[in-house]
Amino acid sequence: MSAAFTAACLQFTAGPDPEPNLDKVLGMARQARDAGADLIMTPEATNFIESGRRRREKARREADDPFLAGMREFARETGAWVLLGSLVIDPAGEPGAEGEERLANRSFLIDASGGIVARYDKIHMFDIDLPGGESYRESNAYRPGGSTVAAETPWGRLGLTVCYDLRFPHLYRALAQAGADFLSVPSVFTVPTGRAHWHVLLRARAIENGCFVLAPAQWGEHAGDRKSYGHSLIVDPWGEVLADGGEGETIVTAKIDPDRIAEARRMVPSLQHDRGFTPPERAPRPLAAE
Repeated sequence: MSAAFTAACLQFTAGPDPEPNLDKVLGMARQARDAGADLIMTPEATNFIESGRRRREKARREADDPFLAGMREFARETGAWVLLGSLVIDPAGEPGAEGEERLANRSFLIDASGGIVARYDKIHMFDIDLPGGESYRESNAYRPGGSTVAAETPWGRLGLTVCYDLRFPHLYRALAQAGADFLSVPSVFTVPTGRAHWHVLLRARAIENGCFVLAPAQWGEHAGDRKSYGHSLIVDPWGEVLADGGEGETIVTAKIDPDRIAEARRMVPSLQHDRGFTPPERAPRPLAAE
């Protein structure tokens, strides 16, 4: 296995404008790097959180996005690896985007030379009505991705996911079976669902797959009356929480020992025990939420 390394999650409150968000993230990233972080991770929607038409107006194509350019330059300057949890990106001009008005919710893995190692577009869209009256229709604004992504790093293989993906365990199983040692879950989790499910779901994904789970999260109040839960987590393959960001803007770090992956998988070798099966027929009646 690879040598141990230090991972850092940046927890902050993204505003509606990319420039001040970039200034804040660069400051936090430099602080994390100065403290010894080798892999620095940001939450979902790092460049800005905005609603409605203004979101569309502020989104830039990947080649023109100043936030992405700034973080690539940071990686080149410092030699750190960076996971941009996701950026709001205009996919205009990309294959398959002809006539598409929706944006992309896209993760970027950046290496120590500033190169983009991997891109991942969020697959599962957060279309939900919460008991407190909050309602979200992410699929109106973003086109869903269709491909899983597992990328090589100096420390092992990283499986990329984003936020609502967390509720679909088969995605994480596929990544682990494809050799993922670490699973990233950058998020803007709502407060009600965060309180109820955030910790238990992240710990479950770690335990089920014998992987480290790295989950940088937004915290606080954003445009459109949106509130996010915080509690950026780093969880080891046995389900132990190594770091919890709690509330507020902060940096959480943990030493990641890749040997723990093999140790956990020896104790519970469930990745070796998957079996194919015939699924049941779909129920003829609607599901409860339909």
